[in-house]
Amino acid sequence: MPRWHQAGFRLYWALLCKVRRRAGGKKIPREVRDLIFQMVAENATWGAPRIHGELRMLGFEVFERTISRWMRRAPRNTEPAQRWRAFLRNHREAIAAMDFFTVPTVTFRVLYCFFVISHSRRRILHFNVTRHPTRQWIVQQLREAFPYQSAPRFLLFDHDQKYGLEVPAAIRSMNMGCVQTSLHSPWQNGVAERWVGSCRSEVLDHVIALNEHHLKRLLGDYIRYYNHAS
Repeated sequence: MPRWHQAGFRLYWALLCKVRRRAGGKKIPREVRDLIFQMVAENATWGAPRIHGELRMLGFEVFERTISRWMRRAPRNTEPAQRWRAFLRNHREAIAAMDFFTVPTVTFRVLYCFFVISHSRRRILHFNVTRHPTRQWIVQQLREAFPYQSAPRFLLFDHDQKYGLEVPAAIRSMNMGCVQTSLHSPWQNGVAERWVGSCRSEVLDHVIALNEHHLKRLLGDYIRYYNHAS
């Protein structure tokens, strides 16, 4: 194509674009953009479908794809969010955690070890051993662990089916906040998990428990040593 033809072609399309109407939808109002930015800043887990639903309830008709595009332009907070690790760090003086771990005996029975550990000093506040951890049994262990209104502000535990609805209700009745970890996230209860690892590596990997009474005596001796050393 000759050079003069290329220049004329560019000029033709430049003039055509000037007279042609602008393509695309209407520009959304600044009020809606500010609402999207505010929702993104205050609700980090919300996606475009949730924000789209909230805007529709407020009377704003905006396409979900438009919201997704403006979400990418939302200003980000440079300060780190106060998430799970920050919660554990900021409230460790008022947090206790409870958990279970299993121990096989010499006769191939399975015993359940229950314990409550303090986050502030990493001390074991209470422990017990049973063959059948019922919900009533767990509630009784909590009462023994926190007598005379000595309960911490928060009690951390996982989504074990053994707790059901009765155990969280008993925790709230003792004026403690129920803090459950996410599913398949043992790192969120890291203090309890690390103690279980220490207990296994220092005691249970070297001694086979004979029965419930023997295991309780082994754990009692180790916990006295552990609390004194910590």
